[in-house]
Amino acid sequence: MFKKLIVFFLVNLYFSQSISANIEIKARTAILQDFLSGEILYEKEPDRSIYPASMTKIMTSIIAFDLIKSGDLRLDEKFIISERAWRLSTAGYSSMFVMIGDEVSVENLLKGIIVASGNDACVALAEGIAGTEEEFAIMMTSKAKELGMNNTNFANSSGINDPDNYSTVRDIMIMSNYLIKTHPEYYEWFSEKEFTWDRTGGDPITQGNRNPLLYKNMGADGIKTGYLAVERYSLASSIQRSGRRLVAVGSGFETKSSRSRQSSKLLIYGLTNFDLVEISNKDKPFTSVDVWLGKNNEVKVYTKENIYKTINKGQKRKLEVKVVYDGPIEAPIEKDQKLAKLKIIYKQELIGEYELLALNEVKKVNIFSRLMKSLNYLIWGDV
Repeated sequence: MFKKLIVFFLVNLYFSQSISANIEIKARTAILQDFLSGEILYEKEPDRSIYPASMTKIMTSIIAFDLIKSGDLRLDEKFIISERAWRLSTAGYSSMFVMIGDEVSVENLLKGIIVASGNDACVALAEGIAGTEEEFAIMMTSKAKELGMNNTNFANSSGINDPDNYSTVRDIMIMSNYLIKTHPEYYEWFSEKEFTWDRTGGDPITQGNRNPLLYKNMGADGIKTGYLAVERYSLASSIQRSGRRLVAVGSGFETKSSRSRQSSKLLIYGLTNFDLVEISNKDKPFTSVDVWLGKNNEVKVYTKENIYKTINKGQKRKLEVKVVYDGPIEAPIEKDQKLAKLKIIYKQELIGEYELLALNEVKKVNIFSRLMKSLNYLIWGDV
């Protein structure tokens, strides 16, 4: 047995010099991530504490979506509107315009939160799920800790003024990633441009989505705006083009128009300055490795996860993929047995190492076949 090496060169993945090697975003804090690779493409004080304002409502929605997924909550379930929720249905607040005693479905409350940014809908949903908004905020913070949002605390369900309701753009990005990955069917609601609620005892109310990027022809499909006088304007946004997704979060934009321009600038920067490369698809065999004394002379291997890498277009560096193993590998081989290492090298540096596993089992040949194979190997070096 001897160490074998298979080398793949991923070429023609790089393009002309990027139009901008650097970028400055006019916000107090911002971050940009390539969704599939997880690579951070831009950051500006990403762990600086912020008041997340209505971006808080992303977690409010997540709590409900998780409960729906587990079967503990239904979209057609109805909650009765309390006076506390109704009091947020007044001028000066983002509202769904509920009335005391209304019975509103979970689906309508969620769309009132996601599209219309209704603070009243947040309180109604929180009370319906946890009994009180305070108890619901504890659920929100617990979920944040579970996701690794280590610099976040939620004090309410809507993000209205409270010094104990704080986060960071990095944590908001983590939360947004969870939403998109875990609840793709409900994430589609974040791209809806308007919501019409056929309310009790009144004419239907139609409200537009406050996310300005949805109205640009750039592929944006979420996520949530925010505003507080002390924090100014904020936005968690996402764009999808040709199977590639970017997620950006910024806070401390001075104006609404600046929020829109700077968020667009950040997302376009990610699209035009970087390339996403698919290395391995977990649902497909990656390559084959040689087998010794098996009923098959080789076995296909795969990775447990999808592997993507983000490459800077402007540097035109080579990406090299190596499969390393001690082979040929003696049978019997079990399905999912670790057989080789997948090493990814970029600019002569190791940037990733992953296990390669057997896609199927390989049984050992009978004793006569083993003798013949051993003889062939001794004479011809044939496995």
